[in-house]
Amino acid sequence: MNRAGYVLVGGRSSRMGRDKALLPYRGIALAEWIARAVEAAAGSATLVGSPLVSQQLQRPGISDDHPEQGPLGGIVAALRHSTAEWNLITACDMPGLSADFLTRLLELAETSGANALIPIGPSGWPEPLCAVYHRGAGPLLAAAFERGVRKVMAAAEETSPLLIPVPEIAVFENVNTPEEWAAHGG
Repeated sequence: MNRAGYVLVGGRSSRMGRDKALLPYRGIALAEWIARAVEAAAGSATLVGSPLVSQQLQRPGISDDHPEQGPLGGIVAALRHSTAEWNLITACDMPGLSADFLTRLLELAETSGANALIPIGPSGWPEPLCAVYHRGAGPLLAAAFERGVRKVMAAAEETSPLLIPVPEIAVFENVNTPEEWAAHGG
């Protein structure tokens, strides 16, 4: 299948006091750890956001055309850039992601017939920052962004996504505070 992978790398986190993408994790930067899992699942991993992170990690990257406006702008940029049918898009701050899990998401999306496949974690909340978007979802998400929508799930609902329950909580745990980072071995 025609797949691509994207990792959203924002910038400096006010609660962390530094760029989460560059946090050291298992001997490499956290974004590199995530990019390797995405690349194993999708065949490629492009960083979306800060060009400095892409340069530092020596990975392909594209800029978010709307920095400081949340992750939806990064998703829109990734889908506009992509030539792949299916696009795995993840945040850079989920150390529990694995290539096996991401491969399963892609396989489910490819057979779903939906414009987006969004997992729902054990908390009952959708996880649109660890999801698979069909190229056809791009114009719908871009239109929502242009109308002022900034919440990813609010925009994703316009794609009529397939929501699938995922019982593994560790997959979706992200790091937003020094305490959460310490809990993940940081």
